Amino acid sequence: MSIGKIIFLYMLTLLTCVGVLSFLRQIRRRSFGFMGSADHIFRCEGCGYVYTDDPDVDRSRCPQCGQTNDVYKF
Repeated sequence: MSIGKIIFLYMLTLLTCVGVLSFLRQIRRRSFGFMGSADHIFRCEGCGYVYTDDPDVDRSRCPQCGQTNDVYKF
C-alpha cells in the first residue's frame, strides 16, 4: 500500500468521524432545544403576581387576587 493511499484513508476516516459527530450533535441540540410557548405573560397590577394564559386571551383574571390584567409587554 502506498503512502498516498494511507494518507487518503486516514483523512477519509477522520472526516467521516467529524461528520458523524456533527450530525449527532445537531440532532441532540434540536431535541433538547428551547421551545417557545405561544402563551401570553401577565403581571398583576394589584399583587405583582406573574402568570401565563392562552394566546387567544387579551385580558386575564389574576389567580391570586382576581384583578383583570392586560398582556405584559417587555
